Amino acid sequence: MTSPESRPVEELARAVHAGLAAVADPSRAAPMQAYMKSTMPFLGVPRPLRAQVEREVLGAYVLPRRADWERAVRALWYGAGHREERYVAVTLTGWRPYRRWLDPAAVPLLEELVLDGAWWDYVDELAARRLGPVLRSKPDVMAPVVRQWSRDVDRWKRRAAVICQVGAKDQVDLRLLEDCVVANLDDPDFFLRKAIGWALRDVARTRPCWVRTFVEVHHDRLSPLSRREALRHLTA
Repeated sequence: MTSPESRPVEELARAVHAGLAAVADPSRAAPMQAYMKSTMPFLGVPRPLRAQVEREVLGAYVLPRRADWERAVRALWYGAGHREERYVAVTLTGWRPYRRWLDPAAVPLLEELVLDGAWWDYVDELAARRLGPVLRSKPDVMAPVVRQWSRDVDRWKRRAAVICQVGAKDQVDLRLLEDCVVANLDDPDFFLRKAIGWALRDVARTRPCWVRTFVEVHHDRLSPLSRREALRHLTA
């Protein structure tokens, strides 16, 4: 028997499934899956239509407690038969009415999705737009957590640590960024090297001298990919 507490979560999940199915274009599904190199199939819902479904469905349901919010995220994530449904789960982690719960207590949920998702489309959103804001809201608590992630055995946690400050502009903790990048300089993984370049390129918009110095100091350890990305928008 379904408990009263679980009904809104189950109803929301069903509404998301139905809403996405209603706007799916099967002719798009295979190319989207191929582009993402995904074992999970796509419905063929482009981003604008998915956003429309998110506004309509997520806006229609109220999740009054943190536990309900976390249950809804997991229901969408683990109940997904198509990748777009997991995208909605990621959106729900940052949905405006529930951002008050995006705090250090939410990090285990974010970590769970990063580890289970294990691909850049999930991880990048969770890192830059979820983990990053939590870090900036509670830097004393979160900086040690991010440093720990940067040295984890899992490459996706390490990528998340490297890129979680993308978009932070003048709020970037440069010492933390340096620690996270240096911890991964010797890793040959493409996704980590790309992440390092992206993180440095983003910081170069506000701290170009810092980035130039960093690249000069670590020139021999930075991969050509990371160096090229880091310096892409900097003039000599």
